[in-house]
Amino acid sequence: MKNHITLIGCPKLDMADYAEKLTEILRYNDIQSVTVVRMEVPCCGGIEHAVKSALLNSGKMIPWQVVTIATDGTILD
Repeated sequence: MKNHITLIGCPKLDMADYAEKLTEILRYNDIQSVTVVRMEVPCCGGIEHAVKSALLNSGKMIPWQVVTIATDGTILD
């Protein structure tokens, strides 16, 4: 994660609209790419959905990827 900006959130525990916040970040900054690192548990799907929405709402075409980590720590995707 060296030389990268890292944002951390938990859609299950945080009472925040990540899609709205991420849309503003993407819209007003020169973001080159987005990598979502999430756990395989269902509640982490919310952060992936928020990023998808933010990318659409920002109006920018930015490469992005999702990396899923299993509960035992192995990388699935």
